[in-house]
Amino acid sequence: MASPELPVPDGLVLRPFRGVRFTVDDPAEVTSPPYDLISESDVQDLLDAHPNNVVRLILPRPGTGIPSVPEVAPASGVAPAAPYGQARDTLRAWLESGVLIRDAEPALYVYEQTGPGVLQRGLIGDVGLAAPEQRVILPHENVMPGPVADRLSLMSTTQANLEPIFLLYDGGDGPATRLVGTVAATRPPLVEAVTGDGVRHRLWAVTDPDEIELINADLRHRQALIADGHHRYATYRVLQRKEHAARGSGGPWDFGLSLLVDSTAYPPDLKAIHRVLPSLPPSEAATRAKGSWQVRDFDSLEAGLEALETAAEPAFLLAGEDGGTSHLLTDPDPLQLAHAMPTDRSARWNALNTSVLTEFVLPKVWGMQDDEQDVRIVHHDPRAAVRLAARTGGTAVILRPLAVEDVLAVAAEGERVPRKSTSFGPKPRTGLVLRTFV
Repeated sequence: MASPELPVPDGLVLRPFRGVRFTVDDPAEVTSPPYDLISESDVQDLLDAHPNNVVRLILPRPGTGIPSVPEVAPASGVAPAAPYGQARDTLRAWLESGVLIRDAEPALYVYEQTGPGVLQRGLIGDVGLAAPEQRVILPHENVMPGPVADRLSLMSTTQANLEPIFLLYDGGDGPATRLVGTVAATRPPLVEAVTGDGVRHRLWAVTDPDEIELINADLRHRQALIADGHHRYATYRVLQRKEHAARGSGGPWDFGLSLLVDSTAYPPDLKAIHRVLPSLPPSEAATRAKGSWQVRDFDSLEAGLEALETAAEPAFLLAGEDGGTSHLLTDPDPLQLAHAMPTDRSARWNALNTSVLTEFVLPKVWGMQDDEQDVRIVHHDPRAAVRLAARTGGTAVILRPLAVEDVLAVAAEGERVPRKSTSFGPKPRTGLVLRTFV
């Protein structure tokens, strides 16, 4: 059957839905970080917290009932062998047994995160899916086929969105933001939980049609930036096309579970994402870089990190050997850099450290591409990246975070930064509210 034309949302639309929630005494015990921030060692910690932790749904392991971080899919985009039928069966069993319940009324959910240095409030709902050219929901990062294929397998098999993507918009303290603040200040929460990092999570259901209409009237003319969840948003759109082709009509797959936060009222925290290059020792990486970069050696990782903080961009710190030696790359040769960077990109894009790494350092200096096979990703923690590098005999490439204004400017021009360039936070906790298609 030919795929009918996909619906075009009337601007930025956040539709209420009947949330699915856990009924356990302590909701924190059944939540998890987003799937792509969970390591193998994290899995057992989450299961030790509660046997019904949501990680059983988002990262199941075949035959054992124990979750697993999936292997990377090949570049062809063919999904890895993943036991998502098990996730579907677990989801159904938990709904039938009452471990999970579906709320009686459709709602938009006010979601608050508070803790040391943390205050973020936003709205969780079904966002209408828009193509990038519509300029309603703006991606700022490229995606890889493997994670999209993996999440498509999960969503299509479970017929559910199990964790929200994270969207930012410039609300300017508008009516939606004011309502979010009023709800958080005056109404008892539906869910309250404190996770192991000391962050308190609270959730309220907004079911009043007039309040929902007020929110959408405020949002309709605005744009949203995908802060976290590019692969899941891409998956939403692939699933939408597949379901339209199979069924010939619209349905719940025309929307995707999202957290929408006013970045004016609640400025995000932007952290770096580091790279690990297995089997390339840092001493060799530094030696190869000396033909095009100034390289300074430090006796310890700490000294190198301190120097990186004050270095002019672009700059990278290389580490990974047991001895703790690190190497700071600064001041690239301007002619070599200019020759390597694409001429069809903006000057702002070409100046990003992740762009320089992807277009110049990886292919020209080290002879590799920024793909899922050759380059591993470590969020936030440079020491974790160095530990992984030491285990694999490789190099950790430590980066400073991009500036929020640079990311916003690049996205506004329709450009996308290289994959895994940004890690916006605080990220929504997985498991507080789920969305099923039926």
